Amino acid sequence: MRIVIGISGASGAIYALEVLRRLRALGGHEIHAVVSECGWRILEHECSAGRAEIMPLVDALYANDDMGAAIAGGSFCRDAMVVAPCSMKSLAAIACGLADNLLCRAADVTIKEGRRLVLAVRETPLSAIHLENMLKLARLGVRIVPACPAFYHHPRTVDDLTGMMAGRILDSMGVIHDGIPRWQGLDQGKT
Repeated sequence: MRIVIGISGASGAIYALEVLRRLRALGGHEIHAVVSECGWRILEHECSAGRAEIMPLVDALYANDDMGAAIAGGSFCRDAMVVAPCSMKSLAAIACGLADNLLCRAADVTIKEGRRLVLAVRETPLSAIHLENMLKLARLGVRIVPACPAFYHHPRTVDDLTGMMAGRILDSMGVIHDGIPRWQGLDQGKT
């Protein structure tokens, strides 16, 4: 699959790193990435990660002001795009078609070309404005995946939580993997 990853300036940059690590480990995926200016700051602050940590995980990394990048064009086919984490600013811009940076332009193109777009939104509490923007995009077929990890798998570490969320993001992109525990029901293993 050819996948575009956008990292915006919301808390939760660890989700993007985990998605990238899992895609790279799976192999067979062509990964293009764009990181907003605030996204770089959050990656550094929350994960102590910068370009040196991102570059081995992607095939191409674009500057957010590079509106001539391959991922800005509709004829650059992609199977899916995810914005993880997706800030409410990026959500609003995407919902309104405000493609004034590469991350939002790539999302806009993904929508107009009818490709799979996943937004791992990160905010709480949510205002009516946030909810209306999500609803508007969901009605267009955009997958809204709030960064809310599950607990049925009895996580013991932050890695367990981020891994579960990354797996759900991969599911929403249509990436086949077996990297998360799957719900088997409350009576699993009982006869």
